[in-house]
Amino acid sequence: MTAGTDAHARAVLDKAAHENFPVAPFFVPRSWRADLMAVYGYARLVDDIGDGDLAPGGRDAELLGLDREQADDRLAMLDAFEADLGRVFDRSGTGPRHPLLLRLRPTVRRCGLTPEPFLGLIEANRQDQRVRRYATYEELLAYCELSANPVGRLVLGITGTLSPERIRRSDAICTALQIIEHLQDVAEDLARDRIYLPAEDMKRFRVSESDLALATSGASVRALVAFEAERAGDLLNEGTPLVGSVHGRLKLLLAGFVGGGKAALKAVAAAGHDVLPGPPKPTKLSLLREVGATLRREG
Repeated sequence: MTAGTDAHARAVLDKAAHENFPVAPFFVPRSWRADLMAVYGYARLVDDIGDGDLAPGGRDAELLGLDREQADDRLAMLDAFEADLGRVFDRSGTGPRHPLLLRLRPTVRRCGLTPEPFLGLIEANRQDQRVRRYATYEELLAYCELSANPVGRLVLGITGTLSPERIRRSDAICTALQIIEHLQDVAEDLARDRIYLPAEDMKRFRVSESDLALATSGASVRALVAFEAERAGDLLNEGTPLVGSVHGRLKLLLAGFVGGGKAALKAVAAAGHDVLPGPPKPTKLSLLREVGATLRREG
């Protein structure tokens, strides 16, 4: 990798500092940290492609073998990204073109990861290009199966703790975290012409799309957000026993995910479930309290 290419990859990885939840905190073993950051770089880049948030100039398109002018063609970029992912798993070739996928290759081999979770994240971003509204909660859950649950499965794969029961608990946590993020980002998503609040629930609470475009939430929007937040809280509770099923620093990492979700829900509640002015964010103290509470319950 050239210095410029490495700096381009680093700019994506640096976004980890701004995520809702710790990606690869200092206390996890160094080998895990490298692998978690490799997976994060993959997930962040595929989301940036799907959201149109790539660095200007078309460098990512060029790295994936496309013309720089194609950087704005999200479906073409996702197709090229999937082709480059195939090179990660192809042991006979020269390897992937994009530096973030090149970083991923040793992780995939060391941890025995399979293509399916990575492909799910690509498919979720394809879905974002053609599906901008969700009729039912079940449709939203199916989207989360692609957009969120693969990340938890990859964490379990990296740490060597995969089992059917742990996958079930992890899926519940990841879906909850995705729904919470959607609740925090209602206004931002609407600006992208996306609504992740199920239409059936909007109808039940008499919420229109124009209500979501206001500067602050009316009573009906607040009631809808509170309803969806309760659902997310139930999913977090369903998944929390995952923390007690593991040991050591992995327990602390997973408690960080669960505690982060619960702290975010408390921040939404503290804002009166008014998410339209901007994403309600938990304080670091609130996050630490929730992580501690999770560890005490599941220790």
